Amino acid sequence: MPHDTPLIATIVAGLALAFVFGAIAHRLRISPLVGYLLAGIAIGPQTPGYVADQSLANELAEIGVILLMFGVGLHFSFKELWAVRTIAVPGALVQIAVATLLGLALAHVLGWSLGAGLVFGLALSVASTVVLLRALQERRIVATERGQIAVGWLIVEDLVMVLTLVLLPAVSPLLGGTSENGAPAPAAIDLGELSAAVALTIGKVAAFVAIMMIAGRRLIPWVLHFTTHTGSRELFRLAVLSIALGVAFIAAKLFGVSFALGAFFAGLILSESPLSQQAANETLPLRDAFAVLFFVSVGMLFDPAILLRAPAAVLATLLIILVGKSLAALAIVRAFGRPWGTALTISASLAQIGEFSFILAALGMDLGLLPAEGRDLILAGALLSIVVNPLFFVGLEHLKPWLEKQDLGPATEAKLGKVETPVHVTTLEGHTIVVGLGSVGQRLVDRLAAGAGPLYVIDESEEEVKRLRARGIEGSAGSAVTLLYAANPAKAGGLIVAVPSNFEAGEIIDQARKANPTLPIVGRAMNDAEADHLRNYGATHVVVSSESLADAMIALYRS
Repeated sequence: MPHDTPLIATIVAGLALAFVFGAIAHRLRISPLVGYLLAGIAIGPQTPGYVADQSLANELAEIGVILLMFGVGLHFSFKELWAVRTIAVPGALVQIAVATLLGLALAHVLGWSLGAGLVFGLALSVASTVVLLRALQERRIVATERGQIAVGWLIVEDLVMVLTLVLLPAVSPLLGGTSENGAPAPAAIDLGELSAAVALTIGKVAAFVAIMMIAGRRLIPWVLHFTTHTGSRELFRLAVLSIALGVAFIAAKLFGVSFALGAFFAGLILSESPLSQQAANETLPLRDAFAVLFFVSVGMLFDPAILLRAPAAVLATLLIILVGKSLAALAIVRAFGRPWGTALTISASLAQIGEFSFILAALGMDLGLLPAEGRDLILAGALLSIVVNPLFFVGLEHLKPWLEKQDLGPATEAKLGKVETPVHVTTLEGHTIVVGLGSVGQRLVDRLAAGAGPLYVIDESEEEVKRLRARGIEGSAGSAVTLLYAANPAKAGGLIVAVPSNFEAGEIIDQARKANPTLPIVGRAMNDAEADHLRNYGATHVVVSSESLADAMIALYRS
């Protein structure tokens, strides 16, 4: 019996092709994002063969944006967000203004109207939430000062775009477009009506923030604590997803703010709860899957023919995104006295465009302001900038020695009074390295600290590492995949990998084994297959949770 299943077909085609192309990209040592975008092009309307449902793909991608912003909110606090307001607010506003002016200039050269240029420039000014956060998370810098500034900057951009989407239909007649319903509108604009629209939008955002601060701060943590006491992991996972998606939906439908902003505040509220880390872990698999669908949906929108029809215009658009925006952000951050490393990280993370650009382009076309060519240039600029953006961060890695020298110079120290301290390689020898400070890692460190040998700990939590340093235990905060060198594994006496992720543990063990072929390495696994995976990478011993638990229960029973 035939069934019409566009949702299932879109998910299956999107994820399956994303896996195939992503694996090929990884094999070729380029970003998997390129593979995800190519998967979208393959199932899009501009290429032959199966065509997925674009509207469904966009909605699925929006879920990825919601979960991603919710996860970012979980790693923030109101204090940290408020601390970066002095640079994030003026910085984002100036950068938007610069990018918009550059877009207007290109539109004038192409012979477009003022309204088309304004929409085009604004679309090029706002960075993609997904791309920016993926870049920061892959490099484990979301919780650093530069990460906080970048996210704060992103939030300001989102608020400006929300206001733009509300005001654009009202000012469309003045810019040569039509009214919101498509009918020709009067040439004069009612300033009172426009002011009322602005006031209403600002009022809705303020009301949402106030409700989240007052009611959400009490209700959301209470719901999760209540669910925890049921002892059901399934109910806890459902509670977390309901809060993330529910708050985002309510924020968009009742208060007119973006899904992303609503989800961010939900995570921000929950970050004050001790259950925040568990909540982040529960949403991780779904977040990654739906984030992939975001890139697939971007690829579906792309028309490769634009590269042949208007190559010069495509290049100019890409230069505005990659160079114009980046230089503006770089100049602004440096003007506020921040280090070169912070300035370059923020400028690199903003050198791309995404979801808000597509929404604004669609609205501009509906209002008769933006020509079809403008939409195609925006989509081309988005796809190409997403592909090129990872190269900016690769360049930053090569500049790292120079940046550290510049940022630690006396002039910078005198101006800032405080700089980001680079991670130095420990001088310890014969020490034990412990990776991961979860429930298992904490117990390991507490017991090993009572012994005579020195310890070096690596964990993603800055607070946990600071707490151990106060006890005289050396350590680094961040991903052990990128920070293992700081623990000096070549001179270590042993390594214990206590992280629950089997894939991450395998990478860490592989690095350690290459650095020290005789190093005793102990890992953890959930089952025999995971244990074999770690042994293949060089683990000396692997503790299998199920076996250890069974042995302990039998020992207690016999005693």
